Amino acid sequence: MLDITLLPGEYAVCRLGGGTALPAALSSGLGSADVVTVSWTADGISVICPADRLPDEAVVETIWRCLRVAGPVGVDGTGTLAALVDPLAAARVSVVTFSTFDTDYVLLPAVRLTEGTTALERAGHRVVG
Repeated sequence: MLDITLLPGEYAVCRLGGGTALPAALSSGLGSADVVTVSWTADGISVICPADRLPDEAVVETIWRCLRVAGPVGVDGTGTLAALVDPLAAARVSVVTFSTFDTDYVLLPAVRLTEGTTALERAGHRVVG
């Protein structure tokens, strides 16, 4: 069983063109529950951030809610994401995942939040928030 916290507010998974400068708003004044992650590839820049910090020029498909595994889980933890993704896949809920040094995060489409958290709870996890 995992303890999972639903972070407040909505999140965006977005794409910026390669070479785009990251807006300062992505890293300044983050609240204690906020999380921002940035990945650079040859194809562009992917950003996951609170929806209210969304860069103007970003391409966004849907709004998400963010779940954080109570941690620290650590980089050597095994099976954590599978324990979350498997019940969500069985419930046909799309996910985006990412990990930090300390823990794992799962994003669910905001419109499927209830179905997703119900699937996680049925799998034995505790969702709070």
